[in-house]
Amino acid sequence: MFIIVVGGGKVGYYLTRELLTSGHEVVLLEKDPRRAAQIADEIGSVVLTRDGCEGKHLAAAGANRAAIVAAVTGDDEDNLVVCQMAKHHFAVPRTIARVNSPKNEALFRKLGVDEVINPTRMALGAIEQDIPVHDLLHLAQLSTGDLELVEAQIEDDSPAAGRAARDLVLPEGCLLFAVIRGNVAQAVRPDTTLQAGDKLVALSRTTCQDDVRRLLIGERPHDAPA
Repeated sequence: MFIIVVGGGKVGYYLTRELLTSGHEVVLLEKDPRRAAQIADEIGSVVLTRDGCEGKHLAAAGANRAAIVAAVTGDDEDNLVVCQMAKHHFAVPRTIARVNSPKNEALFRKLGVDEVINPTRMALGAIEQDIPVHDLLHLAQLSTGDLELVEAQIEDDSPAAGRAARDLVLPEGCLLFAVIRGNVAQAVRPDTTLQAGDKLVALSRTTCQDDVRRLLIGERPHDAPA
């Protein structure tokens, strides 16, 4: 597979190295001459000292035959420009972008970037594994950008404990998806009664997650009135 990587920071360097090790054909574009020379000394002539935001440099790198273009610079705007150019000017089948600011993730998806990698969200998801039951666990963001799969831990004092799914009035656009009870997952049906210890997976719009959390889990400690 022929892959173009734009951005020679740590992410781009290690990505290129691993792809080469896996037997892929790779070209890395890095506009900083010193950084490009440093990487070339380590991994060879696959490095081009070019600005991947410019169409002529993507063309020179072979974008017209690339299977994937991965833009992993530290600048969200540059990454978006690269992916847009790869998709619309060179008909690259798959574009991947690193998004450094979580607020830009939905925009990237809306503008057609095939895969969005958000290190901040990934770190948050890992941290949330150890965060207590008073908050939602973010499992995955869907390709539409404004929908997420979230998990709520039902405890004895949760507002949803002991209630049937049909009695929970969720915000519009939100849906109870599955309940995990005793390591067994089952679909949520109208007569499913939630119990303490359940893990409830829901599909939620990002704009109404506070309401979903309050309904399923309850108030955060700092939300409660003094």
